[in-house]
Amino acid sequence: MRTVPLGTTGLQVPNVVLGLMRIAEMDDEAIRTLVATGREVGITMVDHADVYGGAPHRCEERFAQAVKLSSSEREQTVIQTKCGIVPGEDGAYFDFSYEHIISSVTGSLRALDTDYLDVLLLHRPDALVEPEGVAKAFDELHEAGKVRAFGVSNHTPGQLELLRKHVRQPLVANQLQLSITHAPLVAQGVAANMQGLDQSISRDYGTLDYCRLHDITVQAWSPFQAGFFDGVFLDNPKYPELNAVLDRLAAQYDVPTIAIATAWITRHPANMQVVLGTTNPDRVRAAAQGSDVPLTRAEWYELFRAAGYQVP
Repeated sequence: MRTVPLGTTGLQVPNVVLGLMRIAEMDDEAIRTLVATGREVGITMVDHADVYGGAPHRCEERFAQAVKLSSSEREQTVIQTKCGIVPGEDGAYFDFSYEHIISSVTGSLRALDTDYLDVLLLHRPDALVEPEGVAKAFDELHEAGKVRAFGVSNHTPGQLELLRKHVRQPLVANQLQLSITHAPLVAQGVAANMQGLDQSISRDYGTLDYCRLHDITVQAWSPFQAGFFDGVFLDNPKYPELNAVLDRLAAQYDVPTIAIATAWITRHPANMQVVLGTTNPDRVRAAAQGSDVPLTRAEWYELFRAAGYQVP
């Protein structure tokens, strides 16, 4: 398992992360097997959120109940969680207020049965954010030793700049949707300034380049999703050309096709992390094999074209 720097923390973390948003209904043994499989292949970082599991902190709680980390295992495990999404009967909303951040972290620490979080991310942007309140919460949590590092998810450069104006701690991660077939983060730059081409339209204002310039680690969520609601692209008949290339490269490198899909992200020089969402240990093991597959430039761009993007 290849490791990458986590922002400016000095931590080296695996470039594949075990996302645990779907474990609420799994039994203890299944959760232990999933986490143990991750450890076996070098995945020592887990990703949570207070909202995962259908009830507040449910997946965090199930993780702690099932795995019961020893003190040495806790030291060897990077635990990341997120806060800011508030479910409601009439629809969800976002809350980055000082009070909500403090309350959420208190609940996460209790549910995870730990004294500290390695990383706390703000979960999607809050249009009503008051960055002074975020800064106050971050200062209090950091000074108390409850959170060691901070980041965001799905934030644009402008939103990051607004936070960085007030927050003293470095923002070390930005969790963003990215897969071969959902790649506006990289696709727009490839076809910049081409009139009449949808790919040339900027939808994120240069977020990937901004993160690289400011040492913010990009974490790719839904790395195998065709789109937001379209299911995975692997073995999807809607993507025959892409799957043909995936199959050929998988045979060439002697790895599963999911490993090639992982490698398309980890091959990027931004040193991104791939956040897995599967609860299948075999798929975790298979995806992890892509951590350090040395795709050539030609192969990377071939996959990019096969996914429907243009290389002018």
